[in-house]
Formats: sequence, structure tokens, C-alpha cells
Amino acid sequence: MEYRILGKTGLKISRLGFGGIPIQRIDAAGTKALMQQLLEVGVNYIDTARGYTVSEEYLGEALEGMREHFVLATKSMARTKEEMARDIETSLHNLRTDHIDLYQVHNPNLQQLEQVTSAGGALEALMEAREAGKIDHIGLTAHSREVFEKALSLDWVETIMFPYNIVESQGEELIQVCAEKNIGFIDMKPLAGGAIEDAALALRYIAANPDVTVVIPGMAASEELTQNIAAMQDSAPLTDAENQRIERIRETLGTQFCRRCNYCAPCAVGIQIPNVFLMQGYLERYGLADWAKARYGAMPVKASACIQCGVCETRCPYELPIREMMKKAAAEFGE
Repeated sequence: MEYRILGKTGLKISRLGFGGIPIQRIDAAGTKALMQQLLEVGVNYIDTARGYTVSEEYLGEALEGMREHFVLATKSMARTKEEMARDIETSLHNLRTDHIDLYQVHNPNLQQLEQVTSAGGALEALMEAREAGKIDHIGLTAHSREVFEKALSLDWVETIMFPYNIVESQGEELIQVCAEKNIGFIDMKPLAGGAIEDAALALRYIAANPDVTVVIPGMAASEELTQNIAAMQDSAPLTDAENQRIERIRETLGTQFCRRCNYCAPCAVGIQIPNVFLMQGYLERYGLADWAKARYGAMPVKASACIQCGVCETRCPYELPIREMMKKAAAEFGE
């Protein structure tokens, strides 16, 4: 197993990490078996979140007796000090630990990031928790390139998590800046939310970028872990045949695939366009239909509210047929 230092944190972590979203599909016993396998093969980085329903709880139970062998990261969408302090305590309880190695601000937009860093914002709770030894390091996750770029200028940000894969390269130059600034880069969505079926090729593509510190594919089965380890350990350069397959994947997904760059915003009626497509991806690909529907249901404005004005399409750098995609999402979610 290859290990890297996670930027400013100084933590030594496996370059292949464990993404904790899909374990919502299994149970505590299945999670325990996966954690045992991680320990045996040397994968020591685990990512979860307050928003992943039972994920923290399953991991907490599964890691009893082996917690010290893992670097544990979680995240919260809390934006105020009070909410973040409460979430940190909940995470500590769920994960059955006295400290969390990395606690991240989960996917803020620019306005929310300003709230996080203002007086009474979530950052105050994170700083106090770090001083108290409840968390060791602070990071941030983003889907927006603008937030990624802003995070690079914040001295408290020790790690940044962002999507990067065969069809989502909009943050590639910013990943390089992470390396230059010694900010750990955590790669989420390596399979583009499951849209890329060739997991081995997807991981080999990512591993070829030396600026990626760790990649965290979601895993719920032993076979997935075994396959992912084999892909990450294959250090041979990408072959001509593999590069041709990569281009075919881009051709297949590139014209109908939301990269969540958010250039389409603002929507005239307030639809969070990238988030609609993100939840649609979970609905179609992750096998998390109930979870996706619940998150979609919490959105203040649904896809069905689209007035078909088409302004978003004029802003999309990928020329996506957003109006038609909105109709499809509304039909699939039923609202």
C-alpha cells in the first residue's frame, strides 16, 4: 500500500481511502467485516459524514478495538457555532471515539462559507473543539470550483475534498495549487457517482496524478475493496488502449453529465440545479433511492418548478440540455 502525508495535517495515510456513503446499504456486521479487511490490507483512511444517516454509527461500532489503526474523517453541514458544536459531539458519540482526526465543513456555497467564518459561525466551534483535543485537524469539502478556489486562500483549511475523475477535471489546476500550498487533496466521486463503470480504469487515471493525496471510492463489499486495491497498486503508465477507453467514456458521459461547476446559477426560480442532478445520480446509481429522495425532498425548490426559460443553458460550459434534464429529474422524483 502506498502512503502519503495529508498536507499540513502531517497525517500518514494510505493513498486509497474508504468512502463511507454506501455502507448505509448494508449493516453494522457487514461494516465490521470491511473494517477488518481494511486493517489487513493497510487502508487506514476512512471518510464519513453527519449527513450519511447510519454511516457514523456503523463505523463507530465496527472500529471498536481497532480505532487506533485508522485516520478518521467526518464532516458536518452546520454553518453556525451552536450547530457545529452539537454535530461534533454527535460525531464523537456515534464514532465511539474521544477524538476525530479530521473534521470538515461539508459543501458550503460562497455565502455559507462566509457565514461559517463570521462571528458565531461554525469555524469558532471547530477551533474550540481542536483546542479541547476533540478534533485534530480542519478541512473543507466542495462541489463548486469557486468555493474550492476560495478555500485555497483560507489559512485554517488543511485539506480540501473535491470531485475529480475521468469526466470531471474542472478542478485539476486547483489540485496542483493544493500541492504547492501543502494542502491535502482528498478526491471524492472517483467514479463520478457510479456513472463510470470501469472502476479500475477510473482509479488508475486518478492515481496517475501525483497531486492527489488520497482517493475515497465508496465501498460496501469486500470485492469492491479488493478490486480498488489492485487498481491503485498498478503503477504502470496508462496504455494507449486505456487512454482510448477514457476518451470513449468522456464521449459517452460528457455531453449529458453535470460536472457541478455551478456556472448555470442563479436559477430564475431558485432551483439548485447541480444538487438536483447530484441527487439524481444517487437515485440512479448508488442504490440509495430512499436517501436520495429524502435529500431531494428537503430541497426548497424542486425540478418541477423549472419554467423552461433556458437561461441556465446559455451559461453551461458543457452545453447541457438542462431543461430536458430537469423534466427527467422531476419525473423520476415525482415532483
